[in-house]
Amino acid sequence: MPISKNSPTIRQRRFARVLRDLRTSAGLKHTDAAEALACTPSKLTRLENAQSGIRVVDLRILLDLYGVTDPKRREDIEAMARGASQKGWWNRVGDPDYAAYIAVEQDATELYNVETSPIPGLLQTPAYTEAVIRLLVPDATDEHIATQVKVRTERRKVLSRATPLHLWVVLAESVLYHQVASPEVMAEQWEFLLAASRETNVELQILRRESPLNACLSGPFVIMSFPEAADSDIVYTVSNRSTVYYEEASDVEEYTTVFRRLNMAAENLDRSRDLIYKALDRDGAP
Repeated sequence: MPISKNSPTIRQRRFARVLRDLRTSAGLKHTDAAEALACTPSKLTRLENAQSGIRVVDLRILLDLYGVTDPKRREDIEAMARGASQKGWWNRVGDPDYAAYIAVEQDATELYNVETSPIPGLLQTPAYTEAVIRLLVPDATDEHIATQVKVRTERRKVLSRATPLHLWVVLAESVLYHQVASPEVMAEQWEFLLAASRETNVELQILRRESPLNACLSGPFVIMSFPEAADSDIVYTVSNRSTVYYEEASDVEEYTTVFRRLNMAAENLDRSRDLIYKALDRDGAP
């Protein structure tokens, strides 16, 4: 569903959904949980609708009630509870929708990205990012551009953290022909893509222009997976006018099926690198 400034963040909604799923899996009602916490059922409703937070002591009571005994799982859920309302560096980017996306990206362990244009933000060089912003926002100030470049650099740290994000990208081949900047900038970008594609946590595939599966590319989307077993995947889509998250299992499965089909149709990792090398030869030629 679309995110607004006044709605719970995706982080808060993920945690609330985990609480609800744990309760229902235990076969308990709101009244059962409310009795354990010595509160009203309406408080549980607010918790499970992401309308209020929860104290650690109360969360531990609920985890006991719901039969969550595995120490690691309890630790992960408590960390999720703390992170639901935690503010990070992304809250300073100025755009609440973008900040909400970055927060969830920071939590993810796996990210499956289908991109039609431009190159995914996590794989952009600073010069390429600047060129794209100048095209999309012709009146952007130098300060705004510098901020966006810095944000991309900060985001990219998820790929090199202690437990790095696993990134799997299916990129439409047409992106390799988009001359959004000078040949020097594009050549640098292709070299960066090639280097990234050799990292063990990055899988980069190119979907050839001739593939009939291009008909499935109605727009870019991202599927995000998380470490907590009770936390289901989320799909993120964006257009010029809206940002939408899909959280229902049927919606997530629909996008997952599309990704699997694109993954099967796209070139393998080696042949995908060959296509990027051709772009580099073209733009890097004197």
